[in-house]
Amino acid sequence: MEITVIHGVRHKGSTYNITKKIIENLSNNETVINEFFMPTDMPHYCHGCLNCVLKGEETCVHYTEVAKIVSAFDRADIIILDSPTYVMEMTGQLKAFCDHLAYLYMPHRPMVSMFKKVGIVVSTAAGAGTGRVTKSLESQLHFLGVPKVIRYGLNVYACKYSEVSEELKVKIAKDSEVIAKKAIKALKNPKPTIKMRIMFKVMKTLHCKKKLCEIDTEYWKESGLMKGSPWKKK
Repeated sequence: MEITVIHGVRHKGSTYNITKKIIENLSNNETVINEFFMPTDMPHYCHGCLNCVLKGEETCVHYTEVAKIVSAFDRADIIILDSPTYVMEMTGQLKAFCDHLAYLYMPHRPMVSMFKKVGIVVSTAAGAGTGRVTKSLESQLHFLGVPKVIRYGLNVYACKYSEVSEELKVKIAKDSEVIAKKAIKALKNPKPTIKMRIMFKVMKTLHCKKKLCEIDTEYWKESGLMKGSPWKKK
């Protein structure tokens, strides 16, 4: 199994430590883990030029950094996004990375491999807001085509992981085991939500009618997305 993790910040606080426990429960000696830290592995903001969508992802001025992470997404069985809650949202540096993935959104050129993966999203807060962040992160993965996303948010009531109560740490350990078991089970047959199925069908119809970008429609044809369901077992 291969796991790709995107950490929303460089520092290793509560969110990082929870993700680490989940990974420990998912892993064995043969597991390959790819870790990326924002903004170290993507220090640039999206320019909003739309070149990735209209002309091809290789035309992005940040293509080198983006391609390295996207390649790790493609290889992974499980994708984990984590972010502490910053003013009721994901970190700005993680959002800046997500902005670079517009061309991979379902209306454009989603990787076929994404439709078979499982996602896990994690957020912590000293107070409130984790629900909003995990929902936002879940949406990012859904738009990339990931059918099953497991959300975990926890208000830790502490600014440092060392200050988190022992009672909460016991809960984190138990929850991490449950999340890992759910993810491994879901990998056998990841099922999309009804909303995702509808979105895919709408995009497919629009591409069939050539109502969207030509480069995207051509991609849908060549990748086989025009035929049947990408979630159907072969």
